[in-house]
Amino acid sequence: MLTRDYDYQLPDEAIAQAPAPRGESRLLVLDAEGPHRHRTVKELPDLLEPGDLIVVNDTRVIPARLFGRRRPTGGRVELLLIEPHDELEWDALAKPGRKARPGTVLELGPEEAHPGLTVEVIAKGEDGRHRLRFSEPIEPHLDRVGHVPLPPYIRRSDRPEDRERYQTVWARRPGAIAAPTAGLHFTPEILDRLEERGIRPTHITLHVGIGTFKPMTARLVHEHRMDAERFEISPACAEAIERTRREGGRVVAVGTTVVRALESAASGEPGTVAPGSGATGLFIYPGYRFQVTDVLLTNFHLPRSTLLLLVSAFAGRDRGRERILAAYREALEHGYRFYSYGDAMLVERG
Repeated sequence: MLTRDYDYQLPDEAIAQAPAPRGESRLLVLDAEGPHRHRTVKELPDLLEPGDLIVVNDTRVIPARLFGRRRPTGGRVELLLIEPHDELEWDALAKPGRKARPGTVLELGPEEAHPGLTVEVIAKGEDGRHRLRFSEPIEPHLDRVGHVPLPPYIRRSDRPEDRERYQTVWARRPGAIAAPTAGLHFTPEILDRLEERGIRPTHITLHVGIGTFKPMTARLVHEHRMDAERFEISPACAEAIERTRREGGRVVAVGTTVVRALESAASGEPGTVAPGSGATGLFIYPGYRFQVTDVLLTNFHLPRSTLLLLVSAFAGRDRGRERILAAYREALEHGYRFYSYGDAMLVERG
């Protein structure tokens, strides 16, 4: 299977640079059989069935983008925090990397925000990650010196309103460096209507990291390796999934991160998951046999991305790729907006 087979052409104007009001985004519905339907996200409660279980990711995006000034030159270096090792040491990406050699010391944030806050580059790995050591724990200062880590295809600086708009309404556990974007569409009113229709909610946590967005550079799909991301599934979530299956309902995943967490925790019994925490490097691509998830709500994803391959796998073992690429073409013809702040798809497992 070739990576290039999951390419498609996307005009720049189709990439959403700002979000629509929550609940107002368009929704392309792909049933297991039949023609596509064009709806809006606020109609989701009417598109699901009483007894379904909707599973969301409650991770919260941290202001993981930092700007530092090199000592003694004052040259600017941009950092993207990836994962902590302890209170002081983190892995990060640096841009430009050549100006962040081991031994480099950076002053962080406006001097008036927190004078004396610095970080030293202590190592650089072959994978491009930099190991950083902060002069004091950085997390208490991120709200003052950090920026929202908007994806690079959003070609603008972050704004104050992104602090909350780039979070889901249920975000509560800090740790992600990107939002689980399918969840950005929801409002409290949509959640209330789901419950009124007998569609119960539950949540997992998967802290979205660079593994989700790592470019696929291998020629063959199976040669790509995902970076691990931390996840947790509570006993209450596992029990809700088991009860839903027992009562004949469907498991509806809000986003690809939920799919990866659920499938990583599949217990071996059909449609059930084992509670617990860990890290997953699960790479789902066509040919994968899904064990837990029945319906997927997801945004439109980048060409040649692991997210596009996951959605293609979900759409069908035989013709999933063709179904999804045809749906993407139809979405473009109808003016849908793509990527993190864009519109959404509702896909039944093929």
